[in-house]
Amino acid sequence: MATGTNEVTNQAPPLAGYDVFSADRVLAEAVDRHLDPELLGEARDELAGLGRSAGSAQVQDWGRLANENPPKLRTHDRYGNRIDEVEFHPSWHRVLGKGVSAGLTAAWGRPGGHVRRAAGFVVWTQVEAGNGCPLSMTHAAVPALRTDPALAAEWEPRLTSTVYDQGLRPASQKAGVLFGMGMTERQGGSDVRTNTTSARPLAEDGTYELTGHKWFCSAPMSDGFLVLAQTSPAEGVAGEDSLTCFLVPRVLEDGTRNAFAIQRLKDKLGNRSNASSEVEFDGTWARRVGDEGRGVRTIIEMVAMTRLDCALGAASLMRQAVAQAVHHCTYREAFGGKLIDKPLMRNVLADLALESEAATTLSMRLAAAYDDGSERERAFLRLALPAAKYWVTKRCTPVVVEASECLGGNGYVEESGMPRLLRESPLNSIWEGAGNVQALDVLRALQREPQALNAYLEEVGRARGADHRLDGAIKNLLTELADLEGIEGRARRLVERIALVLQGSLLVRYAPAEVADAFCASRLGGDWGTAFGTLPHSLDLAAVVERARPVS
Repeated sequence: MATGTNEVTNQAPPLAGYDVFSADRVLAEAVDRHLDPELLGEARDELAGLGRSAGSAQVQDWGRLANENPPKLRTHDRYGNRIDEVEFHPSWHRVLGKGVSAGLTAAWGRPGGHVRRAAGFVVWTQVEAGNGCPLSMTHAAVPALRTDPALAAEWEPRLTSTVYDQGLRPASQKAGVLFGMGMTERQGGSDVRTNTTSARPLAEDGTYELTGHKWFCSAPMSDGFLVLAQTSPAEGVAGEDSLTCFLVPRVLEDGTRNAFAIQRLKDKLGNRSNASSEVEFDGTWARRVGDEGRGVRTIIEMVAMTRLDCALGAASLMRQAVAQAVHHCTYREAFGGKLIDKPLMRNVLADLALESEAATTLSMRLAAAYDDGSERERAFLRLALPAAKYWVTKRCTPVVVEASECLGGNGYVEESGMPRLLRESPLNSIWEGAGNVQALDVLRALQREPQALNAYLEEVGRARGADHRLDGAIKNLLTELADLEGIEGRARRLVERIALVLQGSLLVRYAPAEVADAFCASRLGGDWGTAFGTLPHSLDLAAVVERARPVS
């Protein structure tokens, strides 16, 4: 058979066999910036090792197989006994196990732990974003449990372990555990005050029996869950004053299974390697975490940590999409030259690179605030975190769509990996409170916690005088903040400006001049169209694109 027509030319090689961390200049610079110099050598070595794993062809194949073989629910064994187990493809366990062993649930108590863990999270979720959910929930459960010192002493060493110990057994018999969370119910969604799951006290102090359901229970294969339930609603009416946080172990200490009926797994748009479920509690044993009626306050730090991971996860997806687009255009030729050298394509790639860099820079700044832990940084997070969660996650889908278009028809084919990124891209905007929830949370911070606005203004003020467009944007933002008329109806607009000004200030301080110039001209100065690829042509766009090229 003649083979002349089968010769393949003008195709980009796979983006594999590289160090995902070291090839990301923005992420590596953030680690250098936010870590103590004494920690840098060790941290860089660890992250580069994880980056090489993430960039290897073998591990990339694990991610693909985990996504193509979603989990299966096994409600009963062959004899008819209720078991409620979730079965995963071996590649899922390999990916998740590597994430645990890399310390992605072990930030607490480690010097520079949140920055190191955040950088690793950005690197590792580029392999397969689905494993980010159990890693995030397990990591985020620690501050909630610390409201009860006895529970924290018992569970924190297991949660922060770097041993992935799969299988359902009593937690005391495991070298490491994973945690999930159950807050939302079908009648309430984000309005958790309307939860109807009830908690009846048992004879042992602090223990309860739960009855009810959860519409979204994350990672149902986990060893334990933090859930919300009503302890004493007056005449059956749910209310915030009775909403309480509980720890629900999957397996009890005597080895019996807790009452935890998995009704079904969600058939999701993306995030298909990860199990999300509906569960029913019927006589389910639980331990109270925190005081009765303080459930939201108890679990709010867990929610905040998972919101940071939503921003980090979106930054991870954007980085992988932009890296694929720049890589493809570096090799692909059209109309007599490389795509990356064509002025219009260069404009598109530079615009995408700006969005990705701004997302990573902001998310890593927030991680550094957790490591700092000062009162000022906590106040800064109170405003900056929901604003970042709102804006960074909102930018993810349009970035991934445009990056896919850079690959042309190849980007619409599953083998390219871009459709998987696209299906994943809306998730972080929806989970842990969708856009309106974040915007309203920012308003609450502005109205109730003036120290949060002061800390934010102090942060952006550090870049004042460096760029006139940033200065103008800060002035306009202050004008908007001074006008409270109809503020809820324009909350999204306000939060968008809060996030953009913060991103601009960080890039002016930390990014190369060509990046800061392009961001301020377009996002703050208004010299921008309504689609990517509409940056002012006079900017140094080649330098912006080169900075985003994934070369170790």
